[in-house]
Amino acid sequence: MGNESRFYIDGRWVEPVHPGDEISVVDPATEEEVARVAAASAADVESAVQAAHRAFDAYAQTSREERLDLLTALREAYKKRIPQLAEAMMTEVGIPRGLAGRGQVLAGARHLKEAIDALRDYRFEEDWGTTRVRREPVGVCALLAPWNWPMNQVTCKVGPALAAGCTMVLKPSQLSPLSALVFAEAVDEAGYPAGVFNMVNGAGAALGDTFATHPLIDMISLTGSTAVGGVVGAAAAPSIKRVSLELGGKSANLVFEDVDVARSVSRGVHECMHNSGQSCNAPTRMLVAEEIYDEAIRVAARVVGELVVGDPKDPATFMGPVAGRKQYETVRDHIQSGMDEGARLVAGGLERPDGLDRGFYVRPTVFADVTPEMRIFREEIFGPVLCMTPFRDEDHAVELADASDYGLSGYVQSADLERARRVAGRLRTGMVHLNGAPTDASAPFGGYKQSGNGREWGRFGLEEYLEVKAIMGYTTAAE
Repeated sequence: MGNESRFYIDGRWVEPVHPGDEISVVDPATEEEVARVAAASAADVESAVQAAHRAFDAYAQTSREERLDLLTALREAYKKRIPQLAEAMMTEVGIPRGLAGRGQVLAGARHLKEAIDALRDYRFEEDWGTTRVRREPVGVCALLAPWNWPMNQVTCKVGPALAAGCTMVLKPSQLSPLSALVFAEAVDEAGYPAGVFNMVNGAGAALGDTFATHPLIDMISLTGSTAVGGVVGAAAAPSIKRVSLELGGKSANLVFEDVDVARSVSRGVHECMHNSGQSCNAPTRMLVAEEIYDEAIRVAARVVGELVVGDPKDPATFMGPVAGRKQYETVRDHIQSGMDEGARLVAGGLERPDGLDRGFYVRPTVFADVTPEMRIFREEIFGPVLCMTPFRDEDHAVELADASDYGLSGYVQSADLERARRVAGRLRTGMVHLNGAPTDASAPFGGYKQSGNGREWGRFGLEEYLEVKAIMGYTTAAE
C-alpha cells in the first residue's frame, strides 16, 4: 500500500495537517502490531469536507452515463485488488481466509454491481399530472463504516452515494483501516473528479461529533452499535441532517417441530458462528418448538464441537478470533453473565479453544434454557454465543422473537411454507429469511426499532442518498 501515513483528500494522497497521531493496527490472531496508520484531526476532516463541498455542484450535474462509466471503472479497479483486500481484512480483523477471499471481498464487488444496476434503470424524474417529481442527490455525505464486514459496508455506502451524484468523506473503523486504504487506491484509479471521494482514518469517538455537527455535511450514514447511533443522531439533530443508521441486532431463529432437526439446527449454528458471531444480523437466539427442543440442543452442542477454530490464514479455519481485546473481554463478560444468571451451558464457555494460547479467540458457546429476563437474551453480544429457548406454539414463538429492543433480521424454519410466511409477516424485523434463504443483495437491508432507521443495498440504498423535489406547473394541462 504505502499510504498508511496519509489521507485521500481532493483527488490525491495528502499528509495530515498535524502529523504524529497514529492508530495502532493489531492482528487479533497474534496480538501483535502489524501497522501504524495516520489518525485524522478535526482539521483533516475540515479539509476533506471542504473538498467534497467544492466538488458537489459539478458532480451532481453529471449524467447517468458518466456515473455509470465511473462506477464500472471502480468495480474493475476493486476486482484487481481482491487478493490485497482479502489479505488486509484477514490481518486487521482476523477474518478467516475463505470468508475474506470468497465472502467478504466478493460482497463488495456485488454491492458495486448492485449500485450500477440500480443507477442504470432508476427513474430520477416522473410527471404526476402537471407536477414534475425529481430525485436529486442529497449533498455531501459522511460515511462511517464498521470493522466487522469492512468492504461490504464500505461499498454498500460508497457505491450508492456515487450513483446518486453525492460527494463524500469516508471514515472506516479504526480497526479496519488497511483494507480501506486499498479501496481508496481503487477509487483513485477509477478516475473520479477531485473531491468527489475523500477518506480519513481515525477513531469514531474522536471524529464522530465533528462529522455530526459540521454545517457542510448534509447526511450521515453510520453502521455501528445502537449506542453509537444514538450519540451520533443526537449530535446531528440540531442541524437537521439526514441520518441513516444501520445498528445492532439480536435476531431470532424460529425452528418449528416439522423441520429436519439436524439440518435446520446445524444451519442455524453455522449462521450464528459465521464471522466469529460478529454480524449484526446473525441468528443468535434460537427459539425451538418444545417437541424437538432436547434434540436441537444435542445437535447444536455436536455441531459447535466440530467447528474449526484457529489461524485465519489456515484455509481449514471456519472461525478466527474476535476483532480485538475490547471485543474479547465483552464477549467473555456476556458468557460469564449467562452462567451467573442460570442459563445452561451446553458447549463452550470461558476457556480458550484448545491449542490457542494467544490471540483473541473465544470458544464457540451454546446456552440452553435462556429466558427473556437474562442479559444474554436481551443484549447484542457480537461474538460466537448462541442462546436457545423453547416455545409452546406459534404465538409464543412470535412473542419471544419480538421480546427485544432490536428488529434487524429474523429466521423462520418450517416445512409448512404457508406457516413460515405467516410468521414472517408477524415479526417486527426489517428482514426475514425463510428456510435457509440466503441474503439477497438487491433487497433492502435494515431494521425496525433500535436496529436503525434506514435501508441499504440495491435500489433502496440508492434512494437513501436522494432528496425528492416537486416542481408544480412543470407542464400544462394542454401538454
